[in-house]
Amino acid sequence: MTEIQTEHRSAASMKKTIDDIRVHGQRVLVRLDFNVPLDEQQHITDDRRIKAAIPTIQHLRDGGGRLILMSHLGRPTGEPEDQTKFSLAPVAKRLGELLGCRVPLIGSCLGEEAEFAVSTLKHGEVCLLENLRFHAEETIKDKKALTDGALRRAKDGFASQIASLGDVYVCDAFGTCHRDNASMLTVPSLMAGKPRVVGYLVQREIEFLGGVLSRPARPFVCILGGAKVSDKLGVIHALLEKCDTILIGGAMAYTFLAAEGMDVGNSLVEKELFDTALNLRKEAGDRLQLPIDSVAAQAIEANSSTRVCETDIPNGWMGLDIGPNSIEKFGRVLQSAKTIVWNGPMGVFEVSPFDAGTLGIARCVAEATDGGATSIIGGGDSAAAIDQAGVADRMTHISTGGGASLEFLEGKRFAAIEILDD
Repeated sequence: MTEIQTEHRSAASMKKTIDDIRVHGQRVLVRLDFNVPLDEQQHITDDRRIKAAIPTIQHLRDGGGRLILMSHLGRPTGEPEDQTKFSLAPVAKRLGELLGCRVPLIGSCLGEEAEFAVSTLKHGEVCLLENLRFHAEETIKDKKALTDGALRRAKDGFASQIASLGDVYVCDAFGTCHRDNASMLTVPSLMAGKPRVVGYLVQREIEFLGGVLSRPARPFVCILGGAKVSDKLGVIHALLEKCDTILIGGAMAYTFLAAEGMDVGNSLVEKELFDTALNLRKEAGDRLQLPIDSVAAQAIEANSSTRVCETDIPNGWMGLDIGPNSIEKFGRVLQSAKTIVWNGPMGVFEVSPFDAGTLGIARCVAEATDGGATSIIGGGDSAAAIDQAGVADRMTHISTGGGASLEFLEGKRFAAIEILDD
């Protein structure tokens, strides 16, 4: 077992959880990840993250805790319309429906309004603080703040007001555990001496991901997609030490193919990474596999005219999905896999007809899972794709954290978890 793997497993097994504490009558600050997608009418289009938080919330309610839930939503920039566009009001409504109780939304996470709302909570009751990112202090980087006294004082002042609302701190926001936001790191640091524990979601994510990475059943296959090689360099290097095969799809594949001399037309490439791509291919050998054909078009538009390119892609055309031969090739690898990790789509799956590769791979992963493989879906677009393919209930584990799961696979340490009670 490598040092990184040991650290990940230790992080999960040594941290206190909500099962280790009593919360009856206590004010329980719960940091959750309710960063859900909304349409233009402010309707939630995917409530997976809200549903994933229910076991922790219900356990704390059953224990008689007085729950103060907090989360961010989107990336507000301070514009007046942000107060509607990024409000957690739709989340409060949906959460209340799932819990079968009223969940009041508190207009601010600071000041008298928040203090009064918390003071009136009864045992087992729940309130939700408005979007933490309506306050710039939430996202001040710790490293930056440490070099600027004014920033540090602003962040500490913001965090101390939130910390004063709770007697207990619970982290159940896996999707944000890789960030040093004030609510994730500064708030629990200011609550030293009070219980600071993980919820069921974070416990499950870390133990599951860490356990599979430390002792994968083999063959261990990783599927990586998405737009840029630069976004996945760290995880490719890390997984080459652990995986038997890495399957590369999405636009990032064209950087590898172009580096090897293939004409990829107008496909997205990162020319500055050609040498890196060639070195990775040399290091990995047959363990790193690329598509052998592409679905190309001249524009990313629904029902565009397409062509399948088995070699070069013509000028004016761009690769937007893996082709049928690649689906078949990758599918054969997945048939024999015993552990599968998938992060990133195989093409522009949001637009038909460039969804066939991603949906085809989703079905291949589902079939492998039906046959006994352990499958881990790394959140974000991959999770949306398996929903679109109708195979979500056939996967072993669907992570709620796209970026967090990727950094976990890369072996990075999460300060937001390390600061919690052992």
